[in-house]
Amino acid sequence: MLISDEGIGIPESDQQWLFTSFQRGRNVGDRPGTGLGLVLVKRCLELHGGTIHIQSKIGKGTRVTVRLPAYGTQL
Repeated sequence: MLISDEGIGIPESDQQWLFTSFQRGRNVGDRPGTGLGLVLVKRCLELHGGTIHIQSKIGKGTRVTVRLPAYGTQL
């Protein structure tokens, strides 16, 4: 699954901290948030054998790729 936006982007120097609790990009200004969202998403994905990868450029936006393993489709 690919999710992208055309938002403010995440500074390259902050990207190494994206999956650390309570860390946010320095450029978020007064936008609300706690810095927990991506930490929780990554942990949930890992529990299911998945991965998350983020690419971002200032002023261009962010692209998030989420991968989960395929399992049987029977219910």
